[in-house]
Parts: sequence; structure tokens; C-alpha cells
Amino acid sequence: MGEGKGHSGWVAVASVALLSLLALAAIHASRPKPREVAPKAAPAPPPMLPAVEVWLSTADRRLRLARQPDVAMTAQKAQPGDVVVDTQSTYQSIVGFGAALTDASSWLLQNRLDASQRRALLQELFGPPPGLNFGMTRLTIGASDFSLQPYTLDDLPTGQVDPSLQHFNVTPNLRDVIPTVREALAVNPQLRIIASPWSAPAWMKTSANLIGGELLEPFESAYADYLVKYVDAYRGYGIPIFALTVQNEPGFVPVTYPGMEMPAATRARLIGQYLGPALARRKPKTLILGWDHNWDDPGQPLSVLGDADAARYIDGIAWHCYRGTPSTQSDVHRAYPKKDTYITECSGGDWESARKGELLWFARDFLLAGIRHWARGVVYWNLALDEQHGPHFGGCDLCKGVVTIDSRTGEVSRNDEYYAFAHFSRFVLPGAVRVGSGETDKDINNVAFLNADDGSVVLVMVNSHTDAREVAVTQGPNRFRYALPPQSVATFVWNPDPVGSWMRRAARWLEGLRGGPAGRRAPGG
Repeated sequence: MGEGKGHSGWVAVASVALLSLLALAAIHASRPKPREVAPKAAPAPPPMLPAVEVWLSTADRRLRLARQPDVAMTAQKAQPGDVVVDTQSTYQSIVGFGAALTDASSWLLQNRLDASQRRALLQELFGPPPGLNFGMTRLTIGASDFSLQPYTLDDLPTGQVDPSLQHFNVTPNLRDVIPTVREALAVNPQLRIIASPWSAPAWMKTSANLIGGELLEPFESAYADYLVKYVDAYRGYGIPIFALTVQNEPGFVPVTYPGMEMPAATRARLIGQYLGPALARRKPKTLILGWDHNWDDPGQPLSVLGDADAARYIDGIAWHCYRGTPSTQSDVHRAYPKKDTYITECSGGDWESARKGELLWFARDFLLAGIRHWARGVVYWNLALDEQHGPHFGGCDLCKGVVTIDSRTGEVSRNDEYYAFAHFSRFVLPGAVRVGSGETDKDINNVAFLNADDGSVVLVMVNSHTDAREVAVTQGPNRFRYALPPQSVATFVWNPDPVGSWMRRAARWLEGLRGGPAGRRAPGG
């Protein structure tokens, strides 16, 4: 450091300066007023009102998460707003948002981008604002339809079995998936990872094939051990698994890619007798999520939750978006309010219904509605696909990733789903709480949050009308008005206590300089 003060010296100077400012402010506030009273007291200054930051996207793609001029708050009069934000009414806390690092996504990132391109894209997707701030992802245990070839982690020649899992290995993931996840974790060490199998090894199944069939009951214990080995193996590579599901889409049997049916009775037995007890002995805890399929069949997760042995180990229910509506999440939540809700898969694509774009559907019907119906986390399907909707092995021919990577040039395109997620993930921070917000117009939807970190309020609104609509928003004693463009998504951010917010940020900055929890420690600290 030469003749400079060094890290500790600058910390001391900064600490003294900040503490002096705070002390002067406190002294000024507590200083006795002189006995002499002015002939006429000056009017008290008006209270400092927060400014509202605004970001807009439009379905015609003219605006894509574009920052707009701030809107001034005013002290509200007696009339209520169209949207009333009530931070005293609280619901679920938010874990995060993200997309799956499938084999296809990982392969593209590793093989169609160079190291600097990949580093920049992962920083953009998983890094803090102005990045997308993704805090969740999903991995497949073995192959899915978005793999280059079918496989599991204990494949054997036909006729052989391995109940003790001596041949278990994660070699198929060592080249693409594991390095990509480790790079994503380097960007966001708090990344929450959900893992789901598409098929048990063929020797465990009635079909003796990765495609079709069911899990043989004599191998249920071995299958549970298979999933636990996956958790342990990935932890050995520095990749913690936040949650497991026991079968992707257990009510659907694909005919072109790995999959298997797993009835409710099998899932209940597998979780209650084998997987639940095995994971309960491991620290840190890996959650078990039930169902992992569509909104249209709530009887399936309710059946497993009705099994006492299984229910004690199930932490929440995972949902997909392809059939039904998100209101089903609330139906199950009302029956089992202590079980969490996650959305673990939904994909956009170049199908007929998406000809006019998918911004509104994903922002309104998927993210906003899913969260209003208790979702704590929302995970899209493929993080990245190429211009041919792949690579993939069977399955969906028209699916899109959050981004598209050109397989020839490495150029990255950001799809409608990118911007729909950005309206939430960039502003709603992990630990935020959904708060009350009403709706007076069924074609203007909204959801509101309170960020625990800095006390800021986030309001996301979607205008589905084909014309602009002015909306009045109230929160506490304050209000603002805003004209939402036709078919648009808007995110509003404000802090009801601007001074307190500044003080909290200053305290966190000082703690960071000291090497405390809010910041990086100094070398050797």
C-alpha cells in the first residue's frame, strides 16, 4: 500500500466520518430550543415524499424494460386509489426467480460461447441489478428432452442390475452441466437449485427402458438412494441442492424422450419410507417438493399430502404451467397452509398462440398470477436454446429459452420471457414479502412486495387493454398517478421512508468496509 493508510486506516476514517455525521444530526435534533419565541412561527416544511421509479415494457416491443422519468408522490386526499398497497397485510416471502440449466443450455454456454462471452452472459443473468438477478435454477437428474442423448447416472447393459449403486457416477455432467453451475454459483453464491429426475435407470423400471414404464416396487429403496447419491455427489463439487422432486411430470409418459409414470401411492411410499428419512439425516437440509406437474390435477398432490408418513417430509408443492390455472395453487395452500408453493417449469415457444408475443401472458398469467396464488419461487424451463429450439432429444420442437444463442455466431437474443422475468427478478429481492394490493379493473392486474433489505415497495402492473389507462396508486398517506400504455408491463419502485433508507444503506456500507456480513472480508479476514 506504499505510504497510504491501508484498508484498516480507510475503514477507521470512513467510520469516524459517518459516525460524526450521525452524531451531529442527533445533536441538532435534540438541542433545546431557545426560550425566545419568534413573533410568528414559520410553517413546518412539508414532509419529504418518495419519488417513484418506473420501468416499462410494451407488447409491441417498442419499450423493453425501459427506465422512465420518476413520478412524484403527493399526499393523498380522501378518495381511494385504483390500487391500494397495504404493507401491513403480508403473505409469502419470496425465494427467487430463475430458469433451468438443462443439458442443452449448459452445452450451448460451454460450446457456443467463448469464456469471456459466457462470463458476461452469466453475470447478466445471475448477477445483481442491472443484471437479471436470477436466484434459482433447475437441474435434471439424468437426461430430459433437452439433452443431446438419453442417459441416467447408473446405466448398465440390458439384463444387469445394481441395487447397491456401485456404478453410480455423474460423469455425463462433468463436461457441461457441473462447470456451468459452478460458474453461475460464482456469480450468485446464494443460488437455489431444484433438481428433478425424468427417469430412473432402465434396470429399475417395468419397461427396462428409459422411455416409458414405471418404477418397480422392489427398487424403490434403491431409487431413493440414487437421488440421495446425486445430492451428495453434487455437494462434493461445491453445488448444494436446495430441493428435490422425485419425478418430473409423474402423470405423463412421454414416447420420444426419457420419462415414467409414478402414481400417487408410489410417490407417497417413496417419500415416506425411503427418501424422506434418508434426507432428514443430512445437513444442510435438502427440501422435498411434491407433484412437479400441471395445475389441472390438484387431487394428485393432495393425495400424497394426505399420507401422514409422506406429508411430514414434504416441504412444498411444485407446479407446471401447461394445463389448468394458477388458482389451483391456492386450493392446495388452503388445505395445507404450512406447505410452500413453487413453480418449477413453464416454457414459451414459437407456436401459433405466441405470434403476437408472450410478454403479457408470462408477466400476467404466469408470474403475477402465480405469485398472487402463493408461489415463493418461479422457475422457467430452458435458460438458453439455439435458433433451432435446441439442441434436444425428442420432446418440444418449438420451445424457447429465456435467451437464444446463435449456434454459428454466439450472438445472444433476449426473448419476451427475459423481460417478463426482469420486471420481477431485478426488483423483488430474495426475502421480500408479498403485500396487499387490490384490483378494481380486471384488465389491469397487479402484485406488490416489500423488500426486507431496504424497505422499498415494488409494484408490478399489467395493462391488458388496447388503450392507455391512467391508474391511481395509494400507499399509506401518499399517492401517485400513472398512465399505463396499451398492453404494457410496468414496475414501480419507491421507498416510503427515504431518509431511513439512506441511513440503512450507509450502515450496510460501513459494515461492508469493516468486513462484516454485508460486505466481502478483507484478505485474511
